[in-house]
Amino acid sequence: MTEETLQVFIDGVSRYFEHTKDNDLRVGTPYLADNCAPVSMDYTGLIGVSGSNKGCVYFTAPKAMLRHLILSLGEPDTSDENMVDLVGEVANTISGNARRELGKNFMISVPVVVSGAPGKIHLPTELRSYVVPTTWRSYNAAVVICLQH
Repeated sequence: MTEETLQVFIDGVSRYFEHTKDNDLRVGTPYLADNCAPVSMDYTGLIGVSGSNKGCVYFTAPKAMLRHLILSLGEPDTSDENMVDLVGEVANTISGNARRELGKNFMISVPVVVSGAPGKIHLPTELRSYVVPTTWRSYNAAVVICLQH
């Protein structure tokens, strides 16, 4: 993956958090991770990618962060259902922004949300993923990009 392509995903997550009342997102240094133990937190919104690239992009965050993010967006209902919707929305927004930048051959699926144990995410072990760590209001989250060209 090129640095420019990675920057598309970083820009996507940054743009999403610009809409919060407290735009305090900090993006850490991206790193490569083995897919044997995927990075995963309480809720994960996963987008399948097909076309010129194959794989997935996902956003994963702790429950407490999602609860505060919902409130920051002006929604008082912090139910599990809204957290599921939110983590899927963040993943979809990041991937949608990437599709606009990378072109029509970067095809994305609807979000699939995984909650609970990290063991529920299975990535191709022959590939490695780029992990983009983020921090918002002291909560750590991540955008993970696992693409094959």
